[in-house]
Amino acid sequence: MVLLEFSIAPAGKGVSVSPFVARALDIIDTSGLPYQLTPMGTILEGEWDEVMAVVTACYQALRVDCERIGVNIKIDARAGEGGRLKAKLDSVQAKLGRKLSTGT
Repeated sequence: MVLLEFSIAPAGKGVSVSPFVARALDIIDTSGLPYQLTPMGTILEGEWDEVMAVVTACYQALRVDCERIGVNIKIDARAGEGGRLKAKLDSVQAKLGRKLSTGT
């Protein structure tokens, strides 16, 4: 199972790139994969081929009208079951004995 955190945005499209980010988020949301949106990127959970397919689809969607695209990717691949998107947060909060600000 893979947790993949990524951000994608075009260069040279002005100060606000939210229309392009929204285009990518539509692909992420309709992918059917578990995800968590953050102010600086999105975390996907799934098998390697599944999460990479979503990143590729986002890139292809922006490539249509963007000459330069920046993509940052961080991957944590671990054998085992899914549910790590929530379980990792729960584990740290349990160790601290309190809830943390996770945006959820």
